[in-house]
Amino acid sequence: MTHPAIVNGNRRRRSDCPIAFSLDLFGDRWSLLVVRDLAFKGRNSFGGFLAAGEGIATNVLAERLERLERAGVITKRRDPDKGTRFVYGLTERGIDLVPLLLEMIAWSGRHDRRTAVSKKFLRELEDNRDEVARRMIRNIGNRSRP
Repeated sequence: MTHPAIVNGNRRRRSDCPIAFSLDLFGDRWSLLVVRDLAFKGRNSFGGFLAAGEGIATNVLAERLERLERAGVITKRRDPDKGTRFVYGLTERGIDLVPLLLEMIAWSGRHDRRTAVSKKFLRELEDNRDEVARRMIRNIGNRSRP
């Protein structure tokens, strides 16, 4: 993906279109998977993201983590248990992506008969999307408490 030119430390916007704005940050094949792992899978370390089974290269993962941190979507801090490694978490801006991810899950559930999500969860999502989103966001908050 070609990125807009950097001007005075900021990316020059190609347009004021909200979809273009989102794609400039998340329009690659890895960024939303990192957010997914943080939001739904409880992964919060470099090694955890690598172990997700998606096949991301270490240099690509490092760049995506850096980009998401610069954009204010994730935080990075030293692991209190192992000071030599870092742990990542979602910011409020990152947590705001949960409804979008749930929409993507619901869409895939309707259009991909091989999707890995359970039929039970898809029914729950269709029946009460707002409550599922609130529950997911609550779980993220509980995991991020020290």
